Amino acid sequence: MGKKGERGAKERTAALEEEARNAARRAEHGEEEYQCSGLLEQDFAELCARAGLQEVPRVVLRPHPSQPAAAEEMDPLGEKEGQSILAQIQGKYAYFRPAIQVELEHEDPKTTREVFIRGWRLEEKMLAILAKCLPALSNLQAIRLWKVGLTDLTLLSLISILPTCPNLKVLSLEGNPLPERSFYKLIGEESTLAHVSLRNNDIDDEAAALLGQALSSLRSSNKTLVSINLSYNHITDVGAASLANGLRLNRSLLSLSLAHNRIGDEGALQLAEVLAPFALTHTEVVERRRLLLEKEYQERCRMPQRHSDVKSDRPSSHMSNTTLEKLQPAKAGKVTTKKKEPAKKEEKGQGSGGAATQVGGAAQAKKEEVKQAKKAVPAPEQKAARGKGTKSGNKDKRTQVTEVEAMEPTEIVNPLLEQAEHRDGKVFLPGNRVLIYMNLLRNQITERGLRAFLAAVEQQACKGPSGGKGPSGLLRLSLGKNNFPLDSKVFARIQELMMPRDPLPRPAKAAEEDQTVAV
Repeated sequence: MGKKGERGAKERTAALEEEARNAARRAEHGEEEYQCSGLLEQDFAELCARAGLQEVPRVVLRPHPSQPAAAEEMDPLGEKEGQSILAQIQGKYAYFRPAIQVELEHEDPKTTREVFIRGWRLEEKMLAILAKCLPALSNLQAIRLWKVGLTDLTLLSLISILPTCPNLKVLSLEGNPLPERSFYKLIGEESTLAHVSLRNNDIDDEAAALLGQALSSLRSSNKTLVSINLSYNHITDVGAASLANGLRLNRSLLSLSLAHNRIGDEGALQLAEVLAPFALTHTEVVERRRLLLEKEYQERCRMPQRHSDVKSDRPSSHMSNTTLEKLQPAKAGKVTTKKKEPAKKEEKGQGSGGAATQVGGAAQAKKEEVKQAKKAVPAPEQKAARGKGTKSGNKDKRTQVTEVEAMEPTEIVNPLLEQAEHRDGKVFLPGNRVLIYMNLLRNQITERGLRAFLAAVEQQACKGPSGGKGPSGLLRLSLGKNNFPLDSKVFARIQELMMPRDPLPRPAKAAEEDQTVAV
């Protein structure tokens, strides 16, 4: 471990030194720093040339084998036979040459949507080049890497690239074991990734424990990850229990795939427990009490402001005598003004009828403008005006408080503050109802584990979300090809309960059970 770390540090230092030498050489020749244009093929070739790379991987469109190739015309004379054989040989060897495959959003080469790198080593120098050209791809949504030889150190360089790509949401890193098990750094609290696939990476229980802690802990939680694929790894019951702990307080993950692992009944029991109402541990109860006290304190801090609003908005019947005496001259002035207004209207009314109509319309328009102006005045200014002497009732005050509360943004509620149930001296939370898909195909689960999942599914079916709102719980549960008989009644009952909830049609589901599809 120590020798590998030292070797990786030396490689990284050498790459940085070479990049510094290249920068100094460009400065001597008066070359300016290259500004990427958003054309990956052009930018990548130019940056590789400036970095002094001898062999530059090609940027090509990703082939789609599902599309049938056009049938070639038969050549009776055999003139093109030699050319076709040569093309086939070149095509075979080109497959083994390093290349970057891309998928475009449209036919425009500036709309690169996905980048595929397969079967060649990504070193520090190449990652430095990608760090310059990938952020210029405004449409980039996915990076898919397969057997690229990343180390724990070069993974950090990859992670530093991810936030610079504004629309990147999907990362697939497969066939790339890491000695120090640093996969959890991809889904930290600051991560912006929504879909992560880590298939075939030799992830064991220690790596699963780190991933579970990254999903959620008492003080932090990943709030962006929607799906994670951990299929074809070496996760056992211990690792499944760690991931189940991560699901206790995570309310963003919708899909979890653990197919083709080594999970038995103990791991299945732990995973099924978090789907149904579960009891909080002592540490979680203490943290829940702390959060409740903090919430109560924040509400009390808001109370004095509301009390001051009530005092400033109280009706005139509760005002002091001094305030009433000050208001009486103002009221008298208003009364005399009101008495003079009808006299003026009568004098004007003796004139032409059209003029009277215009005056009435103008007065009505002025009233409407005054009303609109009053509505446009912010709440603090209205309260100040009422404090000066305008009457206001309790209805106005309640309306203002409601409007202010409605304008406040909705905050994400900590799962520990969810509605809890107290029984048998324990505190029970409703369970994780956000997760809608769990894939446990081809593990080592027997009927004992199936019964735990059956109980969880029945709990979710009986206790739906209040008022039809909120998460509904599992919609799909894949448990096929495990260690239970094909005619298992428990499995048949689970299938019966899940079938009405499954949003996917039956053929698609059967096809997925035959082969696990990547995220």
